[in-house]
Amino acid sequence: MSIIELMILVFLINLPFVVILRIFSGFGWKIVPLLMLSFAAGQFAGGKFRSLISTRWSETFQI
Repeated sequence: MSIIELMILVFLINLPFVVILRIFSGFGWKIVPLLMLSFAAGQFAGGKFRSLISTRWSETFQI
């Protein structure tokens, strides 16, 4: 699976949750792009953080 396909999959998995959140919270449709960008930024930051931690872990504790 390519990185683009994976990013599209992650985006599509979160979409129903955003729509449900919008309906039950009373927010307008203008908030949906902001929420989707927030989800994408969180995924990106989490991936960078995970790679940073795993790199430092492997340098500190060489097994």
